[in-house]
Amino acid sequence: MDFFLDQNNLILVFIAIAAAVMLALPNLLKGGSKTVGVNEAVKLANDQQGMFIDVRSAESFKHGSIPQARNMPASDISAKQAALPKDKPIIVVCDQGRDSARVAGALRKQGHAGAVSLEGGLRAWLQAGLPLTKKN
Repeated sequence: MDFFLDQNNLILVFIAIAAAVMLALPNLLKGGSKTVGVNEAVKLANDQQGMFIDVRSAESFKHGSIPQARNMPASDISAKQAALPKDKPIIVVCDQGRDSARVAGALRKQGHAGAVSLEGGLRAWLQAGLPLTKKN
């Protein structure tokens, strides 16, 4: 009991709790979504006919996107989610993986069990040396 009454020890306990919260925060903010790396995403698309859903704006999508990706801006996803298959993987893509993690979590809650987020987003795709297509 004396351990908790010492002011220096209380500061150490507080720092440990704060560090634990900061380490857990990124996982809590993902919204319960599952993430996959670039190689696993390509494998899902090829082996299980997974579809890429790009949740960036239409303008960003036109400047460069993953080949065969469909554009569904994050703001429109709830209205258009009924058009997405529930029996195939859905690989959600954004710029860095933050928005896609949130959207994939929401899709999973709405019955799209195969919804995953591309870890690192389009930047990870480019870093892996994979191609982009530009839409006109």
